[in-house]
Amino acid sequence: MFAGVGRIVTRFPWLVIVTWILLATAAIVTSPGLGGVTNSDQSGFLPTDAESARAARLAERVFPDSAGATGVLVVSRRDGAELSDTDVASLGQLARQLNLDRRPITKSVFFDPAQTVAPNHKVAMLVAQFGGVAEHADVQAAVKAMRAEVRRILANTSLTAGMTGQAAIVVDNQQAYLNAELIVTIATVGLIVLLLLLIFRSPIAAFLPLLAVGLVFGISLALVGTIAQALAVKVGQELPTMLTVVLFGIGTDYILFLLFRYRERLRAGDTPREAIIAAVARVGEAICSAAFAVIAAFGALVLAALGFFRTLGPALAIGVAVMLLAALTLVPAIVTIFGRYVFWPSRLTRATEARHLVRGARFVAVGRFVGRRPVAVLVAGVLVLGGLAGAAVRFHPVYDPIAQLPPNTEATRAYQDLKRGFPAGSLNPTTVYLTAAEPIETGAVQDFTSRLGRVKGVAAVLAPQTSAGDRTVAIPLVLSVEPYGSAGLDLVSGPLRTAARQAAPSGSTVLIGGQTMAFADVRAATNHDLAVIFPVAGLLFLLILAGLLRALVAPLYLVVLVVLGFAATLGATALVFQDGFGADGLGFIIPIILYLFVTAIGTDYNILMTARLREELRAGHDRRRAAALAIEHAGPSVGAAALILAGTFGALLVSGVPFFAQIGFAVTVGIALVAFVVSMLLVPAMTALTGPRSGDPEPPVQDDPSMDVTVETAPAPLAITSGK
Repeated sequence: MFAGVGRIVTRFPWLVIVTWILLATAAIVTSPGLGGVTNSDQSGFLPTDAESARAARLAERVFPDSAGATGVLVVSRRDGAELSDTDVASLGQLARQLNLDRRPITKSVFFDPAQTVAPNHKVAMLVAQFGGVAEHADVQAAVKAMRAEVRRILANTSLTAGMTGQAAIVVDNQQAYLNAELIVTIATVGLIVLLLLLIFRSPIAAFLPLLAVGLVFGISLALVGTIAQALAVKVGQELPTMLTVVLFGIGTDYILFLLFRYRERLRAGDTPREAIIAAVARVGEAICSAAFAVIAAFGALVLAALGFFRTLGPALAIGVAVMLLAALTLVPAIVTIFGRYVFWPSRLTRATEARHLVRGARFVAVGRFVGRRPVAVLVAGVLVLGGLAGAAVRFHPVYDPIAQLPPNTEATRAYQDLKRGFPAGSLNPTTVYLTAAEPIETGAVQDFTSRLGRVKGVAAVLAPQTSAGDRTVAIPLVLSVEPYGSAGLDLVSGPLRTAARQAAPSGSTVLIGGQTMAFADVRAATNHDLAVIFPVAGLLFLLILAGLLRALVAPLYLVVLVVLGFAATLGATALVFQDGFGADGLGFIIPIILYLFVTAIGTDYNILMTARLREELRAGHDRRRAAALAIEHAGPSVGAAALILAGTFGALLVSGVPFFAQIGFAVTVGIALVAFVVSMLLVPAMTALTGPRSGDPEPPVQDDPSMDVTVETAPAPLAITSGK
């Protein structure tokens, strides 16, 4: 099948290239893009039956004037002293001026010396109420305009201010992600070019992946935007950055596998057309199986309850599917056009082949050691991974959107200032909604409110708001704990909710609303999703690997080893960030990210290695010799691909966003463990011990000489000569 694809592509290379360009142009021109389908609020992806979501709909219907995002202006003196009476009077004037100059989307700016000046007079608050959600473009523009106006008004005074709160956090979050996307893209492209230049010593081979992946990236974004708009769904703001890393990482891997085989056949004396056909024939099945494994893993996220996961997975799966098609058609067509010049100025001859084999001796040595000592390798590898996996129990998820921001953002600084004089929960009060079919008596409301105020962790009860008809009452509560911390989430979803339901008058119902409850619901949805997605993905991996290997034992131990690598990566990340850097925890979606990029993409290397093991077994080698040869021949490809993919994710370390830094470290370590420990050592060692039962059970056969690529001569990733 794949040889047939190679023959068609090499016969009509220009037609294939032009077709891709036309399709890309049509997709990009007709797509609405991601601007209108992006949501930066993780709580906005909650299921409709989540309690906070139901509370938000109730508030929008019954209290429309108070619905919408809020922003908190935190004001203090530049010298750090207490606010004077003159300063407080100036804040009143500031509030009046902001109300006069406000945009239509801004409903009001509230200031009351009795309520919004801290008891210690260190800070004061001005609360801005907006008429839309924080992701609304008009709200974000209003936040930026208000910040600029406040800076102008306070420029020559003794006061300074910063805006935090939900609306401001979203604005700063989006800006941080835009900056990160630019930094990561530049770092990723630069790193890939550098590594490919070192590997191939050819500018054409170095820039070929960028050309292909760049085209695929544009098509993928366009398709995701079109589909999201058609289905009326939202995608997370992380998608463009994640898609950049995924496509450049996995796309470069697939192209690398293809180029290594193509170069090998050229050195063996094939014509360029024969070489590319042989490369597609040999590598096509492995690439296709690897891509299907990744697509299945990404696609399994459609089972998630949290909309963020449910849209992220399929969006990334679309990108991988387009990349697979490009790797099997577009890239071979481009290589056909360039022919031997793909590797210019290198000279691909049998003489240089011998020198490259000498330079790849390290893989020969590793292969021989694994073949001779499979038990020792297996025990050592499992002990290392198991030791790190044991630290995974230390993983503590955090849901704080402020913690994801760079520490120098205005929203972060203002929040720290806020806590100098107010309870942490003042940032986003939690609102308890009491609803009944009949008007609720004032005495019942007072008793209900009093009992809420006695719940441990509630710092203050603000003035209740009653709807027309007295059938719904909203009681804002200020928590004494961090509103996005574990204590806050535990409080609103546990003791506070229990106390509210117990205290509710007969015939009434209670809903807990606000951002703290929203993130408590996010936590519950995430826990559900992890429990559902992982088993389904594991089953899909087993089926795909069984189809590729036509065996039962190998798929089982491959999945077990990858899961062990996943746990080891999570443990290593927890040790570094929580114990080493003293972080409160890791981003709550780190396990899903590791599932996507370590478990799923790391399976690529296992598939490539097991495919090579199958070739060696079918060629008649005994199991230990097959393991040694597989490492010798496929090791350089796996090593180079893993180096590029790990380096690609490593670029996230310079993003400036703590969340991305955690992802960058975790995935880089995970790829290294899966590629260099699991794929290159443990998988061949298991094959050496289990024998033919782990791979293709067919008897040895002789392959078609025209397609024979039983020697993978790709050298060590950074030890490639120019062939002079």
